[in-house]
Amino acid sequence: MSQPLRLRFLIGVPEIGQLPESRAEVAVVGRSNVGKSSLINALAGGKTARVSKKPGRTQLLTCFALARDNATFVDCPGYGYAKAPKAIRNSWQPMLERYLLEREQLVMIMLLVDGEIGPTESDLEMLGWLREHGRPHTVVATKLDKVKPSQLGKRQREVASQCRLPMSAVAWISAAKNAGISRLCELVHLWVGGKSR
Repeated sequence: MSQPLRLRFLIGVPEIGQLPESRAEVAVVGRSNVGKSSLINALAGGKTARVSKKPGRTQLLTCFALARDNATFVDCPGYGYAKAPKAIRNSWQPMLERYLLEREQLVMIMLLVDGEIGPTESDLEMLGWLREHGRPHTVVATKLDKVKPSQLGKRQREVASQCRLPMSAVAWISAAKNAGISRLCELVHLWVGGKSR
């Protein structure tokens, strides 16, 4: 079993140029209520990111240190529905696009989709954008615990089909039940370890 990522909060910034230096970086993107903060806490093995019942809490590029790997991990503002002023919401997309396109240290983008309901139109738009721009990405389906065991195989096929991926290419996790978290920790170590130290 892989050890937690030992994430340590560094800084939250509104612009890519304010991020700290990094050898390699993994980012997490997804809709405002897909469970990004819960996933980060599960990966860290404890409470590291603030979890809110209100979608849209993350309004900055929130950077954590990945101590073991001398690397960084970034939680990006959620897209889609968010209870935040319209002017702030409108500023997120250009900031997010600049970060995903221009951050040289970025080695992998984890795109979170809700495994219970499947990818939304905005998820598929983001996936298409990542493909169009040739950005390295992995689809992670959250809320595995919300899917009935009798429906899991069907749901996994549906999510993979909607994302135009083989079933094996979608990582399924439950932050609440800690399912799939160890494997995802291993993948993060592999992704950042693939860039020469």
